[in-house]
Amino acid sequence: MPYPDYPIPPDELDRQRDLERQGILNFPGDEHFDRLVRLTATVLETPIALISLVDGDRQRALAHHGMDVDQTPRQMAFCAHAIAEDGPLVVPDARQDPRFCTNPLVTGDPFVRFYAGVPLRSNQGHNLGTLCVIDKQPRHFSNNQIVLLGDLAKLVLREFEIRRLATVQPISGYPSRSSFLEQAEPEIARARKGKYPLALLLIEVDHFSQLRQRWGQEGSDKTLSAVAAMLNSQLCPQDLVGQSGDHQFVLLMVNTDADAALERADAIRCGINELSGVFTASGHKLSISGGLTQLAPADQSPSDLLQRAEKALVLAQGNGQNQTAQLLENTPNAAIGHPERRSNR
Repeated sequence: MPYPDYPIPPDELDRQRDLERQGILNFPGDEHFDRLVRLTATVLETPIALISLVDGDRQRALAHHGMDVDQTPRQMAFCAHAIAEDGPLVVPDARQDPRFCTNPLVTGDPFVRFYAGVPLRSNQGHNLGTLCVIDKQPRHFSNNQIVLLGDLAKLVLREFEIRRLATVQPISGYPSRSSFLEQAEPEIARARKGKYPLALLLIEVDHFSQLRQRWGQEGSDKTLSAVAAMLNSQLCPQDLVGQSGDHQFVLLMVNTDADAALERADAIRCGINELSGVFTASGHKLSISGGLTQLAPADQSPSDLLQRAEKALVLAQGNGQNQTAQLLENTPNAAIGHPERRSNR
């Protein structure tokens, strides 16, 4: 007998992006997560506890206790229902619940009867998965037990944040080059499936070494922080941004064609031209150069786009800096931004 399909959260696409950008979806086994599920099962007196991440078509068990499973199809996952809830999902007896009574996990091994799961909600407000407990016997949870499960879920989220912070640059808070490239992979897959454009912009602060020599580490750090803040003000919700080098930033613009990408690149460049920061009394004008490219049919990975953007950046710098050069697939020479988009110096 078929069983009811799982609900799709209204924020599913943004939720999926958030999950991918947390850097935990394919995280290997970890003793801290293992300890948390053991603690959860012990404190709440259940034989099974899981930290579950709900991906596009699967549920991935980031850690499990009492049940030897790494993943299940999403349509079989109780947690796929839990992430569509605003609060805890408690199922006292799955045999009596029309959502689950014909589920193979209920009718067969491991014979799930009781389930309680608390959504793991990110700082962005998306439910990434759950911390859940399972029993093979029907049971009820008290309000205190539900609160306790919620408190333990917050400890899981704290571990998520610790791991995310380990992959970002301390000043900007942006993912490092390797993390950015990893997070860009599914965006390329989505763009190809949906047949929509992607643009990648690489920017570098002009004369950064001289800037650091004149104003020191503190001044250069403030500059990077100001540039990151300007980038943040120009981001669209689906954009992916990273810091690819000491004073280089990279921005993946989702569903953005070449003309719109060039307009956005120019808005970023002009906004950075207007920053003063540590230079208020010196008359120094902060500027950036940019290399811009588009996803091309021959591109195999985000590295292909980034390498092409690096070539375009070199062209912009060689042409006088404070401008953006655009290099598309099989284009022998870069197309430099319109004359009014060049240097304002």
